[in-house]
Amino acid sequence: MAPPASASRGTRSFDEVFRGIRKGEIPLVLYLFGAENALKEELLAELVSRVVEPSLRDFNYDVRSAKGLEPDAVEALCTTLPMMADRRLVVIRDVEEWGKRARAKSAVLRYLERPVPETVLVLVQSAPDPTRDRDAGSDADLAKLAVTVEAERLPLSRAEKWLVRAATERGITLEPEAVSHLIRAVEGDLSAARTELEKVASASQGGSVTVAQVADLLGVRHGETQYDWIRAVLNGDTARAATVLPHVLDQPGVSGVGLVSLLGTELIGLGIARDRYDRGTRAAALSKEIFQCLLRSRPSRLDYRASADSWSRLAERWPLPRVRAGIRAALAADLRLKSTGLSDARGVLLDLVMLLKPRLKEAA
Repeated sequence: MAPPASASRGTRSFDEVFRGIRKGEIPLVLYLFGAENALKEELLAELVSRVVEPSLRDFNYDVRSAKGLEPDAVEALCTTLPMMADRRLVVIRDVEEWGKRARAKSAVLRYLERPVPETVLVLVQSAPDPTRDRDAGSDADLAKLAVTVEAERLPLSRAEKWLVRAATERGITLEPEAVSHLIRAVEGDLSAARTELEKVASASQGGSVTVAQVADLLGVRHGETQYDWIRAVLNGDTARAATVLPHVLDQPGVSGVGLVSLLGTELIGLGIARDRYDRGTRAAALSKEIFQCLLRSRPSRLDYRASADSWSRLAERWPLPRVRAGIRAALAADLRLKSTGLSDARGVLLDLVMLLKPRLKEAA
């Protein structure tokens, strides 16, 4: 007999819930939201393997879309008894489609007040559209009645480990530089990384894959990702930043506004690092303090450990007046980019690079 499902509620971390499911700790109602769809799918796959007997999947596993779901169907889905099993699994996707007063949502909320022990219900909210609702959070009504899990974008170092595992499952080995390049080229997006990995696996037909092979398939040359451009700007390598910029802007999904946003995050981080530096914190202690600050604030699209180390190294070269001037310049560039055509992005960003260039008289 399978262990009973838990009727607990509240917000949990992805890792905590994933480990719990592997140990047989199955929540009665699970609500998944957040930016990383690939992680939601992994958790759901694990849940399916623990709850549903493969031979009885047709009877005990239902997947529906929230859009067009009728209230009567909600009741039938959630209260139907399992066939020759202890539990059945019901997944309702795209719950972001429900408005505040959607009838199907009201039916789900009524059910969540008293979920039946024979049904495991999973509510899945798709990743927000970065062009419309980048900061969309959880649905408060669903979150308070379920075990709620945010599938966040992983720090780059963890995303690299995920990619190594995914590559191994597909019978290929990525060289370390190839792993780093692929993850940075897709900005740590695991769903995009998985898509590119399928291309790599198909083209390589097994064996070891080099960074050159990955670069050819991605169409992004090694050393020319958004993160390489950011690194050149912050290190004061103006010539390199100017040379790489047009190649970066030509890449799919890359925009001038996005680059300025990334750079702004780095400048704010440098400001935090320099503030601690001016208070006398140095070397490993400085990196550790920055890392703890990142863990508390949890910004996206950063490798926390690498960022802490980078900012602590650069702090001496970025006095606070330079940081403040850099943030003002980035804000001005952002406004210019949002009020001009795409053809002007390169010029705006080149101007920004020159404004951030270290001056001979700048001193710590």
